[in-house]
Amino acid sequence: MRLTAVKSFKLLRTFIAQSKVKTMGTNSAASKQSSIKTLLTSSAFGTEVVVKGWVRFFRSNRFVILNDGSSIHNIQAVLNLDKVSAEECKHISVGACMSITGQLMASTGTGQSVEIHVASFEVLGAADPEKYPLQPKKHSLEFLREIAHLRPRTNTFSAILRLRHAMTFAIHQFYNDRGFINVHTPIITGSDCEGAGEMFRVTTLDAKNPPLKEDGSVDYKQDFFGKETNLTVSGQLNGELAALALGKIYTFGPTFRAENSNTSRHLAEFWMIEPEVAFNDITDNMDLAEDFLKYLISYALNNNLDDLEFLKQRLLDEEKDKPKEQRNEMDLLEKLRSVVENKFERITYTEAIEILRNSKPHKNGKFQFPVGDWGFDMQSEHEKYLVEKHFKKPVIVTNYPAAIKAFYMKQNDDGKTVAAMDVLLPGIGEIIGGSQREDNYEKLLAATQKFNIAEKDIWWYLDTRRFGTAPHAGFGLGFERLMLFISGMGNIRDVIPFPRAPKTAEF
Repeated sequence: MRLTAVKSFKLLRTFIAQSKVKTMGTNSAASKQSSIKTLLTSSAFGTEVVVKGWVRFFRSNRFVILNDGSSIHNIQAVLNLDKVSAEECKHISVGACMSITGQLMASTGTGQSVEIHVASFEVLGAADPEKYPLQPKKHSLEFLREIAHLRPRTNTFSAILRLRHAMTFAIHQFYNDRGFINVHTPIITGSDCEGAGEMFRVTTLDAKNPPLKEDGSVDYKQDFFGKETNLTVSGQLNGELAALALGKIYTFGPTFRAENSNTSRHLAEFWMIEPEVAFNDITDNMDLAEDFLKYLISYALNNNLDDLEFLKQRLLDEEKDKPKEQRNEMDLLEKLRSVVENKFERITYTEAIEILRNSKPHKNGKFQFPVGDWGFDMQSEHEKYLVEKHFKKPVIVTNYPAAIKAFYMKQNDDGKTVAAMDVLLPGIGEIIGGSQREDNYEKLLAATQKFNIAEKDIWWYLDTRRFGTAPHAGFGLGFERLMLFISGMGNIRDVIPFPRAPKTAEF
């Protein structure tokens, strides 16, 4: 046994050593290729470089403008017409994928500081110029949604996807640096967190001939999970369970709503970030939300400025055709910096209603939805008025009427309101919704009954209020809403790679 173990260890050590040699060789070969982002800031003129990417323009049969997705900016590669034949160039066209080897040189032309003098090239993948749909011209966002498999190659969507990556990384970094634990909550669930009922059903039963009970209803006991299940609308309830053991947690995952809405603000599949913190109250919750948003926006400004500059200019060009009164008062970068630099205003729902009722748009009948009596649910136009016209900075509204909020929110002593909060930002309205959670078992049980939520479906959630309950709070940030705000885009379908909405699941 001892000899076998020693021999096995030696064989393992030899295998690891050989693997390292192979890996080092692979990395060495790959290191020849440089990203365009790196080359654009390099001054190593005269050195041989290899760059690979997709052709954005091909001018005068000599200048190849290449982009590899690493930057909003392209690099120019210059062909030597004395050494390159027309036959060799015939497959170079917009959309083609190329590998180019040449010398990095300071550019003598305008519009770029460096360029590549081509020594050799290879067309890795040709693109028929007659059929390639992305030509060097402005395409409508509606058209680009029809070719979502190609739109990441455009400046607009490559910028948005880089921003999505940056925000994803920043979210994890923010919580990791503060001692939070990331928890993966279920995508398939047997409960409806919001009590909305607009959920996608998950089943393996035969759609044409499902098993039925005596009363004619579907017998879900014979289904895969032995009960009716759906795609989740939120990871919150499961997140609370983890927070009441681990202290500080956050979830970041896909959520789904079967809401038959085709507006520019709705998706059927979207991503949510939901922190839950034991021992936090509503004030702690507001502090966390404000710090979180400021951190994310600061990260984008510090790390994705080129993309934001491009999106800012895109927005300015788009607004040129609008009447002056419909244009944004601040450009994209000014709007983002205003959030970082201003302390969020904090008001109660009651104060918000009073401000709205005394506003000129209400008195002059300019609101599309008139401001109702205390207890009505504010619309997006009301939220935007508070942020953009009255306070002119981000606003957090607290203490909403219990009747218009979810069952799990902490009931205030007045018997009418709950310790809820909505964070409102300019241009978008509500971006975060959250609350202190109800930690009293009897009150939470009564709320579930009021909202017609069956105790048998949520007994495990109620149990946490019976066994070592604690004050706790949390909120949800819709990732795509964050992306709308940071990018300045007007339609939520344009800030996610492959949008899912009614009659939209092509890609």
